[in-house]
Amino acid sequence: MYDTSLLDEDTRNSFWSRVRRFAVPPAMIETATARRALGDWGGACAAAGCDPEIELRAVTRTYGSELTGRLRADLRHLAPDLLRWHLPRIAPDGVLRPGLTLSLARYPRDGGGPPLHLVARTAPGHASAGQRIGLALWDAAVRPSAGRPRPRPDPRFRLDLHRHLWDARRAPELADRTADLTDGQVADAAWEFEAALLRSADGLPEDAPVVVRLAHRRHLLLGGGPTAAARAGRGVRGLAVLPDAATWTPPDLLLLRTGLLGPDALHPLVAAALAPDHRPAHDPARPERAYGDGPLTVECRGVAHRIAVVDGVLVPLDHDPEQLRREEALAELGGPPLPCLRAIDRAHRQPENLDSVRQRLLHGDRAGALAAVHRLIGPRAVLRHGPLAEALDADLQHRLVRSLYAAGLGPVRSRYDTAPVPAPGEPRPNGRPHRLPPHSRRRRTS
Repeated sequence: MYDTSLLDEDTRNSFWSRVRRFAVPPAMIETATARRALGDWGGACAAAGCDPEIELRAVTRTYGSELTGRLRADLRHLAPDLLRWHLPRIAPDGVLRPGLTLSLARYPRDGGGPPLHLVARTAPGHASAGQRIGLALWDAAVRPSAGRPRPRPDPRFRLDLHRHLWDARRAPELADRTADLTDGQVADAAWEFEAALLRSADGLPEDAPVVVRLAHRRHLLLGGGPTAAARAGRGVRGLAVLPDAATWTPPDLLLLRTGLLGPDALHPLVAAALAPDHRPAHDPARPERAYGDGPLTVECRGVAHRIAVVDGVLVPLDHDPEQLRREEALAELGGPPLPCLRAIDRAHRQPENLDSVRQRLLHGDRAGALAAVHRLIGPRAVLRHGPLAEALDADLQHRLVRSLYAAGLGPVRSRYDTAPVPAPGEPRPNGRPHRLPPHSRRRRTS
C-alpha cells in the first residue's frame, strides 16, 4: 500500500524490467537447472554464483544425522538461480542488497535450544563484485569470531516462511502466495494469513501483535487486542515483524500485467507459476547486433562499405591493405580517419551496447560481457583504450577486492558506510541518518 504516482510506477517497472534482463542470465538458469536435475546441488550453486560454506560431515558430527538429512534434502532442491532471482535489490542499478543475511530454513534441535538456520549472505558493498551469494549455517549458540563477526539473520528478510522463492518443490506456490497488495482488502487478508504463519513458526500466541512495515516510521499492527490495525510510529521494537516478501507486490506480477515483460522473459519456475497456460518458446532471445553475425554497412565517403569479423578481428572489407596503411598513417598524423576505421574504433572504445556490457559486469556476468565484446570486435582483437576497456579493467579490480574479502584479507565493513538504497517498491529501512567519519567533518572556524 504505497501512495505512488504514475511516474513512480513507471520508474519501478522500468527498474525491474532492466533487472530481469541482466541480473540472472538465461545461460545461468539453464546450467543451474540441468545440474540440479542431476542431483548436483554443488554444481548448481557454482553455476548460479553461490558459494556454499557447508561441510555435511561436520554438520553430522556436530548436530546429528537426522538434522543433516533434512539439510541435505533442502540443498538438493535448492534452486540457487531462483534464489538469486528473488533476493532483495537496491537502486539505482538493481544489484543485490549488500551485507544481508537471511534465513532460508530453520531446523529445530532434538535437545531443545535455538534452531539452526540455513542462511544466504551477500557481501558488503565494497566487496560485492561478482554478486556472489554465500550459503552457510548459522547457530545462535556459537559465538562469532572477533576478526569478522557473522551478522545475525535479518527478521525483515527471512525466506523460511517463503520457501517458494528458493525451493524448486514449492515454486508452484508462488501464484497462491502472490497478491496485488495495492488493493486494501486483498492486502489485509494476505497480511493476516502471513501473520498467522509467522506466529505459528515462532511459537507465538494466536493474538500476538505482528508489525507490518508500510514505510519509514509507518507501521501497522496486526493482532494484539484493541490496538489492531492502528498505525504506530513508536513502540514496535521487540515485536514480531512481517517479512518484506509478504508486504509488497512482487515485480514479476506487475511486469506481466503491464506487458513490459512476457512469460518467456521470466525465470521458468516463476513463469510456470504466474502464467501456467503459457507455452515457453523454444527459440532463445536474439542477442545484441554483433559484427560477427555478418557484415555491417557503413557509409564511407558516399559509398556503402562493409565491416565484419574476419579471422577473429573486426576489419573493413572494401579497402585494400595498402590503402588502409596509408589512411591509418594519415590518422596518426592528425588527419581525418576513414568512416570505416572510425566505426571500428568506436566499436573498440564506446560501442552501442556499452551499457548492456556494463550492466552484465555489475550483475556479475563477466562471461556474458566478454561474449558480447567478442561478438562485437572478434575474439582475437586487442581492445583499445576507452570506456569499454575501462569498464572491464574496473571490474577486474573490484573482483580482486572481493577475492581478498572472501579470503579474510580485506577490510571489514565500516560503521560509516552508507545504507543501501532500496529498490523501487521495496520498503525503506528504518535506520539512522548517515554521518560522515570524524576526520572528514569540517572544523568550525571562528
